[in-house]
Amino acid sequence: MNPLAGQLNESIKAGNSHVYDMLSTLGKEIYFPKEGILSQSAEASAHAKKYNATIGIATENGIPMHLNVIQDKLSAFQPKDLYSYAPPAGKPELRTVWRSKMLQENPSLQDKSFGNPVVTNALTHGLSIIADLFVDEGDAVIYPDKNWENYELTFGIRRHGETVNYPLFTQEMTFNSAGLREALLAQKDKGKAIVLLNFPNNPTGYTPGIKEGDEIVAVIKEAAEAGINVVVVTDDAYFGLFFEDSLKESLFGKLAGLHPRILAVKVDGATKEEFVWGFRVGFITFASENSDVIAALENKAIGIIRATISSGSHPSQTFILEALKAPEFAAQKEEKFQIMKGRANAVKAILNNDKYNEVWGYYPFNSGYFMCLKLKTVTAEALRTHLIHEYGVGTIALGEHDLRIAFSCIEEEYLEDLFRLIYQGIQDLQSI
Repeated sequence: MNPLAGQLNESIKAGNSHVYDMLSTLGKEIYFPKEGILSQSAEASAHAKKYNATIGIATENGIPMHLNVIQDKLSAFQPKDLYSYAPPAGKPELRTVWRSKMLQENPSLQDKSFGNPVVTNALTHGLSIIADLFVDEGDAVIYPDKNWENYELTFGIRRHGETVNYPLFTQEMTFNSAGLREALLAQKDKGKAIVLLNFPNNPTGYTPGIKEGDEIVAVIKEAAEAGINVVVVTDDAYFGLFFEDSLKESLFGKLAGLHPRILAVKVDGATKEEFVWGFRVGFITFASENSDVIAALENKAIGIIRATISSGSHPSQTFILEALKAPEFAAQKEEKFQIMKGRANAVKAILNNDKYNEVWGYYPFNSGYFMCLKLKTVTAEALRTHLIHEYGVGTIALGEHDLRIAFSCIEEEYLEDLFRLIYQGIQDLQSI
């Protein structure tokens, strides 16, 4: 093992030995080189005032070399903020601004110890880093039956984690904390579990209420007290898009520092929150009562970034940073939030039509981009195929009877027609 990795491991052991036990083999072996091209380049940037022949970019007239056919389109930005490499951990100012945003939007974090967000290539990359750091073959990865299919690829296929699902909803259509509890406590013999919490949920658009959130936190604490090391990941991809009376904060705040056997990790990003999906800017943040543990985990995360993508997109980070600092940012974001809320409310009003009750129900939704129909008379795949070929309507079939509708990408004035066509498609299939 590299001595630098050994030093990081010793720091984690000294700060919280349970966190060390959570690490995968790769997580224990990975590190970010203190001595190497990047560190030597950083030293040269600070002290080589005559000639700096260390940087792996081309320069011209003292700035990064560039093509005017690109710069002319981006003339509002300085070349230094576009063309050179961003640091592997991300632009320092962006990390600071995003951390301040987290504190503002999550008051429960005010007195908690957590690190500086590390910039990732959006949320999928952040989840992949977590999988690399903490999942070995056979480790239990717990998440509900209504989930984003990429979890299976990221934690199951890539890292050979053992997927453990539980029903998302109870019979009363509230969050199934008892199911989560059962899945977690079943890992007592293994002594370790990775829990994924995704609210607003993809695909259902559901966010638990405050009482349900407290139940989730209590279940995770109970597992820790039973001797299970729990890496609990809040996948906050759609954070902030809360349209009704539900949790308005990430559970990361309540989980941070909750128990020595609980490691809270937050994955979020600008992609959905700021409506910049193609910019691919996300963040991963670790919480721990021990600052050395945080520093070591960040170093290991940056090591994985260095070993895979080297660093994230510099232009995208610059665009996000400038947007977050803009005086108009809050008002413009609120405008888009109201549009999304209007679409969600319109869907609920449409679904109140009694004629639909005979062919579908729907899962609770109060947030995010999506809602899910629970079909009663036809299969989801048959309906999806029929709709796309006969009516030009695209939907997502999930399992036998669930059909996901992304109201986020349908103008409010067209939503009624959308559900009319879905209903007509069901009528067609029933008559065959």
